[in-house]
Amino acid sequence: MDTRKSALLRRARHGGDGAGVSAGRLPQARSQVTWPRSGAMRAEALGVAHPACDTLPGRTCRHALVDRVENARLFGCEQETKARFDGIVPALQEIAALGRGTEFAGRAQTVARERLGFELPMSVLDRAWVRGADMGSLYAHAVFQALSLAVARFSDQIREELAAGQGWDGLLVDCGFHAMNVSACADGRLKGLFPYILRMPASALVRSSAFAGTLFDVEEDVRHWEHSELRRFRDGFPTTADAQTRYLKVAVYHTSSLDPAHEGCAAHGSSEHAATEAALERLNEFRAAIENEFCCGAGTDLLLIGVDTDTDAIRIHIPDAKGDLSAYRSIDNAELYRRTLELDADRARLAVYEAIEAASATDGWGKGEGMPHDGMRRLIATLLVNNMSQIEYVAEYHGGWYGDNGHGERFVSVGDGFPAVQVRNIAYYARIDTVEEGVADLDVGVKIFRHLNVERGLPIPVALHYHFDGRVPGSRRRVEGKIQRVAEAIRARYGRLAEDGLLHLHGSIQDLEPGSALEEVALR
Repeated sequence: MDTRKSALLRRARHGGDGAGVSAGRLPQARSQVTWPRSGAMRAEALGVAHPACDTLPGRTCRHALVDRVENARLFGCEQETKARFDGIVPALQEIAALGRGTEFAGRAQTVARERLGFELPMSVLDRAWVRGADMGSLYAHAVFQALSLAVARFSDQIREELAAGQGWDGLLVDCGFHAMNVSACADGRLKGLFPYILRMPASALVRSSAFAGTLFDVEEDVRHWEHSELRRFRDGFPTTADAQTRYLKVAVYHTSSLDPAHEGCAAHGSSEHAATEAALERLNEFRAAIENEFCCGAGTDLLLIGVDTDTDAIRIHIPDAKGDLSAYRSIDNAELYRRTLELDADRARLAVYEAIEAASATDGWGKGEGMPHDGMRRLIATLLVNNMSQIEYVAEYHGGWYGDNGHGERFVSVGDGFPAVQVRNIAYYARIDTVEEGVADLDVGVKIFRHLNVERGLPIPVALHYHFDGRVPGSRRRVEGKIQRVAEAIRARYGRLAEDGLLHLHGSIQDLEPGSALEEVALR
């Protein structure tokens, strides 16, 4: 590598030369954005052209199918949410510089209200005169408060979408699906999968989960399939049992186009091939489990999606007429965006369907047995078109490539996660019912935060969050007891971190109803 490229890579790794968001400010979306150049600088240093837009980073592209109004709204959400978290350390540094005088608590609260938008616990501030403020506790409290505000913000949006009939349910049923179950990798770079990468609005028919390496729990998903089918037989929801609709299982893996050897899926050694094959294997195991237990033709479809976490461009693996998938039969949406860039909207949409037909005719290792059914083609086309808006979003607001190419999560999310809060690199997610079963994912999260936080003297914030079903008697009480058990097990496993004040837990619950309010649970 020449000297100039070495210098560019060093600057890229340290954040480039772009100015970040000022602490405590909640910027609004705007047409001209000063984006961190680290992603674009890495691409330049490596001699990598943008896969969708050749004029980047100097000038972004404009595709006829892109929803720029929605892009601007989503950028405002991203900036507002991240600014709440990113303003915490600067605000606490300002508070730490106030000293220990008699007016410390009042002055600290003033800073917190002005810079963060919420107050800090007086119980911590009032003790600061003895040994100074417990900054670790203040930091954890601030993270959890920022999370609560984000949940409220996104829950409002979900309720608005559902009230306006903008949900995903109608499209799914029209495409011939009565349920959609999506399992993605737990990597924080996929945290914006639904509202950003796939542009899927709120839906009562979509279930989501995240597991390291996309290695989802087959048995648990079979139970969800059973529940879905029972509702159809008993309640006719969302379709009656005799309707020819199907259950759709989706797996989402991820790769890195700029640094595939280091910034791909850690659970698979950053090997795109291993990540693809592992997700495909789980999908096939899921379908086989249902067919073996409930006989053939049990009504399941499979879909495999890859995400380039540098550009958010997706790759969709196209099922054949029998519903079978192949790692070698797919559509690269960055390439499709580039090929349709000069077309008007109608011709571009037609080209999307033609791309699905062309992929279905793949020969060699990717050869299948015909095209998927009409509903599957329509769903795939919708996802491809939706993702074109996200490709352009990253181009316009992030210079084409994200600057946070690696882990930059703000907290560890344990339990059912926070489906309402969908923003890239906000959280590392560990789907846990018991610590013993989910220990592998949790250990990965703690390892990540040892680097992100502990090495900087900051504690690891762990948000335990589970859903209860308000329609089921005693559900709330049982879920609250579950949170207490999981919290005790986490403290026991990471006892040294807890003793050193470097592990802070926060408990909350939420009703299953989309958009429900967050309720805090005091942990013992």
